[in-house]
Amino acid sequence: MCLIFVRRVADYGARLAILSAVLFSSALIIHTDALAQIPPPLVHARSWVLVDVNSMQTLASANADERVEPASLTKLMTAYLVFDMLKSKKISMEQIVVPSKSIRRMHTDESRMFIEAKKPVTVHDLVYGMIVQSGNDAAIALAECIGGSEVHFVQMMNEAVQKLGMKNTHYVDVSGMPNSLHYTSAADLAVLSAHLMLDYPEYYSIFSVKNFTYNKIKQLNRNRLLWVDPSVDGLKTGYTKAAGYCLIASSKRPMLGVSNASRRLVSVMMGEPKEYYRTQDSLNMLNYGYAAYDTMQLYKANQIIDLPRVYKGQTRTVPVGVKSDRYITVPHGMGDRIMPMLERHGPLIGPIPDGQVVGTVKVIVDNKVLAHFPAVALQTVPEAGIFGRLWDAALLIFSKKT
Repeated sequence: MCLIFVRRVADYGARLAILSAVLFSSALIIHTDALAQIPPPLVHARSWVLVDVNSMQTLASANADERVEPASLTKLMTAYLVFDMLKSKKISMEQIVVPSKSIRRMHTDESRMFIEAKKPVTVHDLVYGMIVQSGNDAAIALAECIGGSEVHFVQMMNEAVQKLGMKNTHYVDVSGMPNSLHYTSAADLAVLSAHLMLDYPEYYSIFSVKNFTYNKIKQLNRNRLLWVDPSVDGLKTGYTKAAGYCLIASSKRPMLGVSNASRRLVSVMMGEPKEYYRTQDSLNMLNYGYAAYDTMQLYKANQIIDLPRVYKGQTRTVPVGVKSDRYITVPHGMGDRIMPMLERHGPLIGPIPDGQVVGTVKVIVDNKVLAHFPAVALQTVPEAGIFGRLWDAALLIFSKKT
């Protein structure tokens, strides 16, 4: 039987806030559109965005913050919460779920994996049925398993919306049926997609599965780019009459000039008039991003950027850098014009915990700040003894006078 978790997820929210601060330290996806030297290809979508996940920069967009219906793209947030439960071992892939009678309310034209009420099914099959087959029935069963009810699970979804900084998103169900209060934006979906990849890489590969068979019924993944471009490994399609044809496509290709590193782009197309257009427009946009822009590594994880003076600490200096690899994306050929500059927050007073923000790195291109992110202490500096603190206090007073 499935264990039911009805919780306000305070610990989950706190951990998610920390992840957001680390992975999206500038609190937004930085826009690089203004520097573009080559215009993006024309598309048929009502709203769209192209994002480089390595640098978290928007390379091109149109109406990206406009509220739109997410349709089955809703299941990305459903999957995000399911992945969180799997990673924290609150549920397991082998766990048995007994779907309730609520799955019988589905209409015949809805996507489904064809589970049956009161017939046991594993979490593994539900996850694959929801992602690969886009099963609304699978999404409902997983929501009831984790949240106790779909209503409470939707509350968890909207709490995650706030933690992830998705400013134009609100959910009323787990599968994406039309509702005026159920909406998102292309920009928000790009943020969610990046979090799925970065927070749960062990489960992200499910989005690349081309087909899944349940109850002797084989269904194909509706993301046609999985067959067209071998570098594409996700993410999700969506369609309703009101939403139009939607597709979030992600591609990973080798990063030029950096050994053993890959560059990942995400294209979000919303409101396409035809299924063919969402596939072709997404592919054209991904190819544009790789050809028109270069992504370069600024710093490696734990690379020392500076060794500033520390007052009242047991050591006189502290190594400053970043905890994760940092990248920057610029139009092709503009790499030699990048100038990273560190602005220190000072003076630095001990004790300093490992990871404390002690400065800001600003990336400048042609006298414009293209991106900024925090620089942190790479190790702990304990507080000095009484005599060391008194001596440094005097030094601080003297330095202020001079």
